[in-house]
Amino acid sequence: MSLPKFIVGMIFALAIVIGWSYFDGASGGTILLRTIVCAVIIQAGYFLLVFAMIGGATPTSADKIREADRGPILSKVAEGEKLSARRSLH
Repeated sequence: MSLPKFIVGMIFALAIVIGWSYFDGASGGTILLRTIVCAVIIQAGYFLLVFAMIGGATPTSADKIREADRGPILSKVAEGEKLSARRSLH
């Protein structure tokens, strides 16, 4: 889940908690406390989800990433032609 989607979802969830607390007749302090607790729980859940996604991912070596990036370029280069950042005057 991307960060903007998470923020929008969190705002909606907090708005629901605020509305529920207000219509339940809770005091301002109780509404604030419920909102803060809800926000902390949502943040902790998001952190744990991202942590689990990163921890479960298999590491990719830099060589594999470089080869994947160069793949389309190498197929267009003529046999024997050098790849260089420098331009030749000839």
